[in-house]
Amino acid sequence: MATILIQFLQSNPNDLLNFYNSLSLTSIHLVCSLFLISYVTTCYIMSRPRTIYLVDYACFRPPITCRIPFASFMEHAHLILSSEPKSVRFQMKILERSGLSEETALPPAMHYIPPTPTMDLAREEAELVIFSAMDSLLAKTGLKPKDIDVLVVNCSLFSPTPSLSAMVINKYKLRSNIKSFNLSGMGCSAGVISIDLARDILQQYPNSNAVVISTEILTPNGYLGKERSMLLTNCLFRMGGAAILLSNRKSDRGRAKYRLVHIVRTHKGADDKSFRCVQQQEDPEGKVGINLCIDLMQVAGEALKSNITTIGPLVLPASEQLLFLLTLICRKLFKSKMKPYIPDFKLAFEHFCIHAGGRAVIDELQNNLQLSAEHVEASRMALYRFGNTSSSSLWYEMSYIEAKGRMKKGDRIWQIAFGSGFKCNSAVWKCNRTIKLPVDDHNPWADCIDRYPVDIPDVVRL
Repeated sequence: MATILIQFLQSNPNDLLNFYNSLSLTSIHLVCSLFLISYVTTCYIMSRPRTIYLVDYACFRPPITCRIPFASFMEHAHLILSSEPKSVRFQMKILERSGLSEETALPPAMHYIPPTPTMDLAREEAELVIFSAMDSLLAKTGLKPKDIDVLVVNCSLFSPTPSLSAMVINKYKLRSNIKSFNLSGMGCSAGVISIDLARDILQQYPNSNAVVISTEILTPNGYLGKERSMLLTNCLFRMGGAAILLSNRKSDRGRAKYRLVHIVRTHKGADDKSFRCVQQQEDPEGKVGINLCIDLMQVAGEALKSNITTIGPLVLPASEQLLFLLTLICRKLFKSKMKPYIPDFKLAFEHFCIHAGGRAVIDELQNNLQLSAEHVEASRMALYRFGNTSSSSLWYEMSYIEAKGRMKKGDRIWQIAFGSGFKCNSAVWKCNRTIKLPVDDHNPWADCIDRYPVDIPDVVRL
């Protein structure tokens, strides 16, 4: 094409006219040619993937009345498990090493002694979390409820009828032709799955937007038994939720915060050990809870490796891919005992949002990916301030980075989430504009960001 262009520019008008006359083109030939060019161009434009923008998002900030200090948590544990002192001491040891602060929150029903996990109270928690996040999103974006085209709600353990998505439609009087989805049972990585689902829908419908709501309702899911592997979730999970506005409209490009680049999903459910490592089940006394197996970190590591293998070629620079390939060839062909090369993902991303599932999860990924303390700061602070908020934890971490004034135009963000099944899901975003300070009042860190980061001791003696 460059050669033809140069030849064309070097020709004089007479040469071009003589060339045109030699072709003996009729008006029919010209019309057909123009039609073919227009048809091919239109097909190319229509078949290109639509750019998905993240216009804005909002996180639920729990009211101070829901705060659960360590002393209150342990007092409740003593009263509920008065005949099981070993189980109480076990929870105290977990809490001491959890990396959580005194400011995390539990729903009102779990403050009662004994807890009252009724359907009505579970719905009240869902309304508090989801409607608060949704109201903040509408206020931040100026979006009118009638303009919402797609709604996706994910909540793993609470799936009532009518669904939570129907609850949102009823509250905000959304259109009757809205495309709504309600995802359940997909664990802490369901937030990325919801984004992926919304992206696929937006690819099919031009000039549309989608609202994604990620949360976990805790009221009906507190474990009241004595099995240690099922008591862990009581110590880690806390209230939280987020509402995200996605759009494929070109008019939203200027105001959007981020652009979606990649989503990579890895599912290891074909392996029995992976499938059963996080499971809702009954204990010998018939009390329902979430069982976390001792192999959880090993399973998560295997899922992460598979996910990295897929996402690496999409984001890593050529030099890192070449080093990884050479190392792999040496290990396979020459039976070398050299350690596998860990690509430097710091060359591909400026920010990392690791699911705040627990201190051990963050430690493991920091070591495996060779990240600095600053790279995992957002994850540690989100766990400390809000606890494990399940699928919404990634958005509390993004909010932290924004509140610190670190998010600049062109920055790349890697969200990594883990969930039951077992799944490891990744989302890659690119910052569309520099996020200026001070952040708005809807940011969950707005009233406390000046206190962070804080030093988190390995053990807090209770």
